[in-house]
Formats: sequence, C-alpha cells, structure tokens
Amino acid sequence: MLSSVAEEVRLAIHSDISGSEVLYSLLSAPWLQSLLKIYECLQKFRRLPPSPYLPYASGLSHEILSNIRAVPAPSPEARQLYSLLKSPHLQALFSAHDMVAQTDYEPVLPPLPEDLPEDEEAMRIVCLVKNKQPLGATIKRDEETGEIYIARVIHGGLADRSGLLHPGDLLVEVNGNPVEGLDPEQVIQILVQSQGTILFKVIPNTPQSTKTQQPALLYVRAMADYCPLQDPAIPCPDAGMVFSRGDLLEIVDQTDIHWWQARKLPNASACAGLIPSTSLLKSKQRETWWSQPFQAHTCIKSLSIAADEDDVKTNIGNGAIAGNHIMKKILNLVEDLREVYPEEAEEGAHTMGGIYISGFRRSFRLWRRMTHRKRRQSCYSCSPNTSALSSPYEEVVSYQRRPDDPHRLIILVGPSGVGVNELRKRLIKLNPHTFQGAVPHTTRPARDGEGTGKEYNFVTKELFDYMVCNHRFLEYGEYKGHLYGTSIDAVKDVIDSGRMCVIDTEPHSILSVRNKKFKPYVIFIKPPSSERLRQTRRDAHIITSCVVNRPFKDVDFEEMEDAARFMEGKYGQYFDRVIVNEELQDACMKLFNTIQLAQEGPHWIPAAWLSTED
Repeated sequence: MLSSVAEEVRLAIHSDISGSEVLYSLLSAPWLQSLLKIYECLQKFRRLPPSPYLPYASGLSHEILSNIRAVPAPSPEARQLYSLLKSPHLQALFSAHDMVAQTDYEPVLPPLPEDLPEDEEAMRIVCLVKNKQPLGATIKRDEETGEIYIARVIHGGLADRSGLLHPGDLLVEVNGNPVEGLDPEQVIQILVQSQGTILFKVIPNTPQSTKTQQPALLYVRAMADYCPLQDPAIPCPDAGMVFSRGDLLEIVDQTDIHWWQARKLPNASACAGLIPSTSLLKSKQRETWWSQPFQAHTCIKSLSIAADEDDVKTNIGNGAIAGNHIMKKILNLVEDLREVYPEEAEEGAHTMGGIYISGFRRSFRLWRRMTHRKRRQSCYSCSPNTSALSSPYEEVVSYQRRPDDPHRLIILVGPSGVGVNELRKRLIKLNPHTFQGAVPHTTRPARDGEGTGKEYNFVTKELFDYMVCNHRFLEYGEYKGHLYGTSIDAVKDVIDSGRMCVIDTEPHSILSVRNKKFKPYVIFIKPPSSERLRQTRRDAHIITSCVVNRPFKDVDFEEMEDAARFMEGKYGQYFDRVIVNEELQDACMKLFNTIQLAQEGPHWIPAAWLSTED
C-alpha cells in the first residue's frame, strides 16, 4: 500500500496534475479506504480485552471436514485442508482453544457495602493455597491493644513469594473467622485446621514505598549447635532452624537485631528459618548456651559422650577423650594396625627419590600416648587458650587458590587406630616430590647415621623449652625422657619449598595454624561402622605405649568409636571433609582426590584469611 502511495505521487509530479487533484485521488482510492478501516478496527480492539473470535473452533473444524467429505471430487487444496484439519495435533489445539474461550477467568469480587464509612481503613484480601510447606509467617499480639499483627515474613516461604503479606499488617480475619480477642495460639490452631485455600483479611501496614536496600548476603559457619525447640527465647520454635557446628549458613535477613533469617547451604532455594543473631548469643544472659562444652540436644542425634567438666579441662590441652577412665584406655591405642599396616613396625625415616621422608618413627608417635602424664607444665599457663570460642558464627567467603599462591596446609586428624598415619605415609610415598611431612623436633641425641633436618631437628632442651614458651609448636610431649614436637616453622619450611605439607595432629592443635598464612584444609579420618571395623581389623595387632603387640579387642573398637564421636562433636566445625577409612586403598584414593580439590577447587574459608590487615 505504501508503494502504491509513492507511485501515485510520482505519476502526479510527472503529469503536471495540481496538488488538490492528487490529494482527492489519493483519499478516494479504494486501497486507502481499506487501510483506514483496518486501522480503525485495530484501534477498537486495542481498547477492548482480547477475546476469542469463535468459542467453537473444534465444532467448526468438524463441520468443514464433513463438507469436504461430501464433495465427490475434492480439489488438491481441499484434500490438503482435510489432511491438516484431521491431524490430532490440530484437533487438540482446537479443543484447548475452545476450553479457554468458554471459561471466564475474571475474578468475582463481592460488592462493596453501601454503608461503608468514609474513615474505614482499606483492607486487603489475601488468598494463599496451603501446601506441604509452612506459610512462612509469624504473628504477635500487641499487649496494649490486643490486636494481632504479622510479626515477620520468612524469606522464601509461601507468604514471601506471594508478596501480599508484610510485617506490621493488622490481621482481621482468617477464613472468615474474626481474630479479635483471640490469642496467637488460637489463630495458629485455625491455620493448622485449615485445608487448601486460606483467606486472610488484613489492614495493610503503612503503604510501602521503594523497599529499603537489603544488606549484602552474609555467609557464616556455625561454631556451635542450636535447637530451637530447646530455646525458650525464640518467638516461634516452629519457624526456627536446627543447625550443627560446621554447617554453612546463608544469612538472608538481618533486619531483626535479635533473630536472623538463614538457610543451610548448599540448598540455597529452601525456605529460611529463624536463628539467634550474634548479638543475642553473645549477650550475658545467653553466653553460657553456646560457649559450654558440647552437649547433645534431644532433637539432634548425640555426637558426644558423657564427660565431667573437670575432665574436659584436664584433657583439653592434648585433645584426649574427656573422662579419666576413657583416657587410660585411649592412650593404649596407636594410630595404625600392625598387621594391616605392616610398615608401621619399621624404625627410622625413609628416602624416596632423593627426598627424605620423616615423621614416621614409632617414638615420635608414642609420645602422644604418654603426654597426659608427662607433659611439661612450666609454660602451660602461657600457652594460648584455644578451648573457648570467640563467636558462635564465623564469617566465611568463597576462595579458590591461584596457581602462584602457596599450597594450603593439609591436616589429617582421627582417633588412634583408624589409620591416619598410614594414609599420610602412603600419600607421601605416592609422590614425594609433591607431598611432604614436617620434620619434627626432639631433644634426644642423634644416633649413628642420623642428621638434623632429616629424621628429626635435633635441638637442646633449653631451645625446646624456649620454643614452647613462644608457642612455636603445634603439639609437643615427652616420651622416655625426651621431648618431641611438631613446630610451625617446620610446616612453613615445607610450604615455602613449593610442596604440599601433610601433617597428622591432635584436633586441638588445629587452631595453632588456623590463619591466613597456612589456610589449612582439615580432613577427618573416621572409622567405619562397628561391624565393618571388626571385620577389617579382625587379625590386626596394636602397639601399646609399652611397645607390646597384642590383638585388638572389642573394647579397643568401642573406644575408637567413642573417640571419633568425641572429636566430631567437639571439633567438627573445623573439619572441611570427612573420609571413612573402610578400606585402605579406597580411602587413600579419596584422600588424594580430596587434597587435589582442596588445592584447586573453590572452598569456603574464614573471611579473616582474605583480610588485608595483619
């Protein structure tokens, strides 16, 4: 049509026709009249809601099919139309079209009462469909007026996704039942008994302007256990979230200074739950709740064994099991099994590919069993206090090591007899150019063929004491009158050499190197199930503190399991990965893959480790 207009104008210019004649001919042209009619129709339908042209497309198609079949010799076009209309896909489309066309989807609202007072507050009718998920809102009552308000809307819940309920909304009715004069518990009971659709009548809070910008999401690691059912201060226990130490939490709402909203990672799409804020947990009234030694909750499976507080204080320094009776038994275990791990009986260090592998000596490991009786107390009072938590939450950030960054320190922990040292030894023997242990310090004299910096760093007793007083040891102890210890400097030497430092230590020693310099990755080696543990160690022997071999007994397995539960319960917040040593070869491969991922993949680490401040 536009081309025709251009052509008419061109012809008029070349024919010397007057402008009025050209305009008259254009306005009277039939194609322009058709164009104007189409425009008017479009404008009319633009002002009207869209509606189907025919509500019976399916019946019309059947009528056309019947007419085509009645023709004796239909044309090729008619046969093609018949084939198209007969196809099941088009028939299904016509059926769906008629179903939508014949249904009225407009909401039916009740008429406004004629005697509505002018000062009546505007009400909002909120309709929510109840499903298996909670509604995600809490209510509270104003003690002065008795009115019930929406206290908070849980992030990610049904009420939050609807966008229709907001904190501060005054609740008037629930499913037609007035809530005036009711207690919040009675309103909750109405909601519990309601099925399907729930209709709220609320007076909205002050009109919400542009939403205040929410603070950036905060990610934390829980350093304590929490069970809302055992917290009398929580406003709504059902809205609370259970978490255990070591869990990663995403804080999605901090508007309430006392009760945050959070969800567990990695399930970032789950509905949030209430957790106590840092300020609330650190208040004097609640400080004892999270700073006490681990105690199991009734709603969480117990991870701890019974222990007296005095026993915990006595043994916290060397990470042993709480309780004198258990201590005596645990100290008779060694880290590996003689028959399953026959190389543990070897005395001395090893050389592999020109690199000296140290730290596997029997005497170095046995001092740990004697430490509780022979630990030097002269400088114990000046050692750092690592038994108390500084905060119930630890802020974390996602971190991935760059190729030019130093390797992260790998720490293996586990109960005696589970095979921690054997896994470490096999890993280092697998690739001594990549993995290396820290050379321990000792005050015992060097034997023939030994040199400092190989088997041990041989130092004087005075230097050893000086290093203890200056907190230069991860752990230390005494065995047969000689002092042994793993120093922080020895760990640093391995990392500075470009290799990955792999050490095994007691759990309490983790805090000594838990800093941005080493960025340790802690792996807990856990024993398998009781049945599997007895099956794999049936014919094995252990080496006691007196270096006497004897077969494992049932009590040894029980104590190993108790020790694992205690370590997980008390130090689980520091564990980055748990590996079950069910079969040595499989566990070694899992350990190798885990360490590779720790050095190359993204992980959550304390935010302080990336801080630029010293």
